[in-house]
Amino acid sequence: MSAVAPARSVVATLGTTQTIAWASSYYLPAVLADPIARDLAVSPGVVFGAFSLALLVSGVLGPIAGRIIDRRGGRDVLCASNIILAAGLLALSGAQGAAGLFAAWLVIGIGIAAGLYDAAFATLVGIYRERSRQAITGITLIAGFASTVGWPITALIESGHGWRAACVFWALMHLCACLPANRWLLPGPSAAPAVPAGKDANGTASGTDGPSRDDSVAAAGPAARQRRVTMLLLGFVFAASAFVAGAMATQMIRLLEAMGSTPAAAIFAGMLIGPAQVLARIVEFALARRVTPLVSARVALAMHPVGALALLVFGAPAAVLFAMLHGATNGLVTIARGTLPLWLFGPDGYGALLGRIGGIARIAQAIAPFAFGIAVDALGGAAVAITAGLMAAAVLALLAIRRREAA
Repeated sequence: MSAVAPARSVVATLGTTQTIAWASSYYLPAVLADPIARDLAVSPGVVFGAFSLALLVSGVLGPIAGRIIDRRGGRDVLCASNIILAAGLLALSGAQGAAGLFAAWLVIGIGIAAGLYDAAFATLVGIYRERSRQAITGITLIAGFASTVGWPITALIESGHGWRAACVFWALMHLCACLPANRWLLPGPSAAPAVPAGKDANGTASGTDGPSRDDSVAAAGPAARQRRVTMLLLGFVFAASAFVAGAMATQMIRLLEAMGSTPAAAIFAGMLIGPAQVLARIVEFALARRVTPLVSARVALAMHPVGALALLVFGAPAAVLFAMLHGATNGLVTIARGTLPLWLFGPDGYGALLGRIGGIARIAQAIAPFAFGIAVDALGGAAVAITAGLMAAAVLALLAIRRREAA
């Protein structure tokens, strides 16, 4: 990697700016929803509705951001996201009612499409091509602490100066920290290595006679059909995992209480999700050279159903096990969303592909809190069978995928 750009510097830069981007967008409502609702005289549900709008917008625009990164590199897109997110946060800080609230989150949704993990992963692939797996894991290790860092900072500012000041603070972080870092510390698009004719992305000869790989795929009907099937399976896998992540992020405490946990025990179990995510990512980083992304993804998605089964069988005593297995699933699936499409399809067109997959996933994630909340109201703790079933189906989808089918 160092022949193109110092990998550690790039990972450190993206990890830091991603931490700020996640803390100031995705993790913001958890702390500010109630004070915003009180100040604007709306219900917290309206605030979360505006947040869901942002996720839907990001899902629709994600493929466009990915295509731009494929063509021009990711540095400019990430810089633009910092400006857009700052503008949305400043608009949010000045909101005076529901209309202003929704307008601000719409802008933030545009920034999310251009500035969170999918854009960062595509930027890395534009620089390092097939050698991006450990770099992708590296930035998730750093940004995995976004809530750990972001929630206390947001809460501290809100308690001392109000929620509007918290929004202004994060806007300034985008303009004064993230924007310069992305602009000056990331390689420009010229750093993305071109693949010479007759060579693969590592520079080894692949033969110059006959049609190119892309021409072969286009010409071979069965191979092209298998590629489309594989892409559809991936879309389902990551939509299902995003739905489960969104459901658990908002409903896990209620779910565990419905299974018999006390509020304190449920909160304690929920606190273990973050450490479990980071621990799983460290293990993945250590085993990256020995385990393929497909195997890693299969193991990751299987852990949630195992934890759910334990919760259904043993009830509250299994709450900690369930939370940790779900956290490990969450941590690994984030990496898999970046590494698995790269391993299956290669770096060409990666940004657009990841944008499509990520767009579907964000839409599923936007629906999850409301839909799973209804399920918990109706079924109590048994609602965990829904998320377990989705993840089990996702594992079956991954078992149907073979690398040669996408080649």
